Amino acid sequence: MRAIVELLSEDLEYLSHEIQGDSIVINVRSKKSTAKCPYCGQMTDKVHSYYLRKLQDLPIQSKKVKLHIKRRKYFCANKECIHRTFAEVFDFFDERGRNTKRLQEEILRVSLTQSSIAASKYLKTSIADVGKSTICKMLKKGREKDC
Repeated sequence: MRAIVELLSEDLEYLSHEIQGDSIVINVRSKKSTAKCPYCGQMTDKVHSYYLRKLQDLPIQSKKVKLHIKRRKYFCANKECIHRTFAEVFDFFDERGRNTKRLQEEILRVSLTQSSIAASKYLKTSIADVGKSTICKMLKKGREKDC
């Protein structure tokens, strides 16, 4: 399981996993001890708090995968920065997203060949819990990038 977690990011540390019904829940945390403020670029090691970030990822052995990331929130060390706190950043998911980028690519690949309703039904049974409205938003967002 550690190797699978490292495929997402070398900055993640595997903690544990458990099978819950048709899903595998993988608990991880960041290995980073410092972070760069995404707003001003200042490095800091002053931790404000922790919170649990939940994401979906590609399935393993026909089980849906849910990642639970213990994520740090930091104080910005730059007194001039207008943001006092920020969360550590990872490359494998969008800040406000609920899915990893590689799962998003798979959802788009499946949804390009069928209606959003049919794609949603297929995805919910075998890959991830995704509704038709989420698929429509992802398709729309993908078209805007192409323009």
